[in-house]
Amino acid sequence: MGQKNIIGLSVIIIAGNEEKMIADCLRSCLWADELVLVAANSTDKTVSIAQKVAGKKLVIRRTFDEYNKNFSRWRNLGWRASSGRWLLYVDADERVTSNLHRQINKIILSPIKSHKSYYAIPRQNHYLGKRVRFGGSYPDYVKRLFYRPDFSGFSGILHEEPKVNGQMGYLAGHLRHFTHRDLTSMLQKTIAWTDVEAKNLYLHHHPPVVWWRFIRMMLTKFFQRLISQQMWRDGTVGWISVIFETFDTFIIYARLWELQQQNNKINHDKKSRHLRPLP
Repeated sequence: MGQKNIIGLSVIIIAGNEEKMIADCLRSCLWADELVLVAANSTDKTVSIAQKVAGKKLVIRRTFDEYNKNFSRWRNLGWRASSGRWLLYVDADERVTSNLHRQINKIILSPIKSHKSYYAIPRQNHYLGKRVRFGGSYPDYVKRLFYRPDFSGFSGILHEEPKVNGQMGYLAGHLRHFTHRDLTSMLQKTIAWTDVEAKNLYLHHHPPVVWWRFIRMMLTKFFQRLISQQMWRDGTVGWISVIFETFDTFIIYARLWELQQQNNKINHDKKSRHLRPLP
């Protein structure tokens, strides 16, 4: 296999069944030298739409594995399939703004000594179709732009982190993020991510879940988002988000309780077999 020709910028996009979102995402990135689509468990028209929009610039990598639980692996698939000296990660529900486009172009054309190894980008989050600014929703920095020689992929399952040798900078241009587009998608994310969160707590030997912990953790989340971070200022959408996050917290700890009960039963059964008298 021959060595890849190094180009300026590769945009790497992770997408599942995103046929409603992928076209606008790609259009906001067409200025890049290369577009890499990692189609993760995609069974709808996402790939065919992407091919029509991006044409010859598009590189496709397909993968089929556990839903929403391999983001580091998916991001690394895109990295290995790309050819850019600079890498920009964009999710299918995100859009690159014109200000961000100009800033990135300025960075990738600058001398090596004048830029950082990677950059965090602020996101303008939209919940249920409305721009939100409180509850920790802004500026919501995400590490997305990487200088390839200093970058060595992502690690971690729950909250993937980049491995970079160098200093981080901050950009002022935004990504527009259209997350929580409807209640159905919010519930789907709850099912997927609360399971991962609970297993992570369980593997780190979280103390046994008792009844008062549900109340404590839910009230803590509710107060943090609504009062400390003032999400009430985002109106009805803010209240929906706060209540939904409080519900998510309950589900996480209910799942954790369930895992702990299953483990207790296994240990009890093992102990019973060990103490059972020989015939």
